[in-house]
Amino acid sequence: KREIRIMNVLQFVSTQVWKALFGKNADSLERSIDNADEFMIVDYEPLTSTFVSVPADFGQLSVDAYMSGIVAGVLTGAGFSARVTAHSVALEEGEHSFGSNNNALTGGASSLPPRKEKAVFLVKFAPEVLERDAAMDR
Repeated sequence: KREIRIMNVLQFVSTQVWKALFGKNADSLERSIDNADEFMIVDYEPLTSTFVSVPADFGQLSVDAYMSGIVAGVLTGAGFSARVTAHSVALEEGEHSFGSNNNALTGGASSLPPRKEKAVFLVKFAPEVLERDAAMDR
């Protein structure tokens, strides 16, 4: 089945694609309140930044940018042009990673310290994609 709606293709990416690539579904999919063209895929334990450390002299290098490139490629290939960027966001008080230290790669147990940040993949769709989706509502 070929997805033709924005929410359907994002649901496909955050579940099926995420699971095939990273061994689990993304933790959440959210629509921006401020911008109608922006959506966020949240992963509390992104594979790349869990097992890769960035040297201090590399500054703001985000290893999660690799994952955002994969998401952008999948969306573009499906006909949904989008710019996808990766952001590390501090966990809020009371917020915790759902699968904290319960990763498929570690067999459900890990000696990793608790994470202090989550990865947010910001998906900003091209105007023509939004127009096409809105036209289907009419």
